Amino acid sequence: MKINIRPLRSTENRWQVDLDHHRVSFRSEAEARHFVATLQRRIAEPHALPKAG
Repeated sequence: MKINIRPLRSTENRWQVDLDHHRVSFRSEAEARHFVATLQRRIAEPHALPKAG
């Protein structure tokens, strides 16, 4: 997954996180970076596969 953090040009102190083709806006850079850190930690965690059958 491609994740980018960038400031929005149209408004002051607004930040946007791009997740492939999805965008999420935040009130501050700190909020955006916290969101990305949490997301990356959750993606990296092991995930159990359901049992077949």
